[in-house]
Amino acid sequence: MLRSGTSVAAHVREASRARSDAEFISKLGGALQEADETTLWLELLCEECGMAANVSEPLEAEASELIAIMTSMIRKTKS
Repeated sequence: MLRSGTSVAAHVREASRARSDAEFISKLGGALQEADETTLWLELLCEECGMAANVSEPLEAEASELIAIMTSMIRKTKS
């Protein structure tokens, strides 16, 4: 989870330095995949390892918000 979670920031930073719309979309798509993977790890920690819901729910909500923002950015760039 640490790797996928921190990778989101790295991909977004790379996207901010993109030289074209295609490169921006590609880098942001990578960030989107990593955010989704982070959400998976959070779900698994809660369901299989007994992580308290009051700990995981705010993190899952934040990840979902980031996914929605990045999805919107990709759609707007494509159009």
